[in-house]
Amino acid sequence: MKSQPNITFEESDTLISIVGLGSNLDSRNGSKLEIIGKAINSLEELCSRRCIISSFYKSEPEFCPPDSPIFVNLVAVLFLPVNAQPMKFFRFVQRLEERLGRVRTRGMNEPRTIDIDLLFFGKESISSDYLTIPHPRALKRRFVLEPLAEIAPDLILPGQELSVAELLSRLPKNGWVRKFCVT
Repeated sequence: MKSQPNITFEESDTLISIVGLGSNLDSRNGSKLEIIGKAINSLEELCSRRCIISSFYKSEPEFCPPDSPIFVNLVAVLFLPVNAQPMKFFRFVQRLEERLGRVRTRGMNEPRTIDIDLLFFGKESISSDYLTIPHPRALKRRFVLEPLAEIAPDLILPGQELSVAELLSRLPKNGWVRKFCVT
């Protein structure tokens, strides 16, 4: 097993952002894995140093329409410039999703080529009509905590007292998530 770097939200030279990426539809932009890879490459261009990426995981669609395809997910820790702004980053992410074939409909949790969730953005706490940080359901989702525990098990997330590994251990065992491709 590879050793994990010590990640902390206390770094002075970078702003730590954590994003979750998921896809359950192939498209003209490629397979689910390729689309997520393209998204990571674009996100990494904003970073001041190489981001840390979990393995790929397959997960059961949660709260999705019946017969929704299985999701492919991963989590990435991004090292952004300290002056990065959450709303500018959020708009960048939305444009990136559109470039990669995401079509927004009014239906909740419909199948999609790419979904990039801004889970944490430094120690920011934002609640608006468009953006909520930390992501309100991040700590309730096994497909977020399992990959995050792989790359940062000891990380204490903003507003939490327990490590990512401890949060994962307390999560109910509903739904399934399986690692299937190591990055």
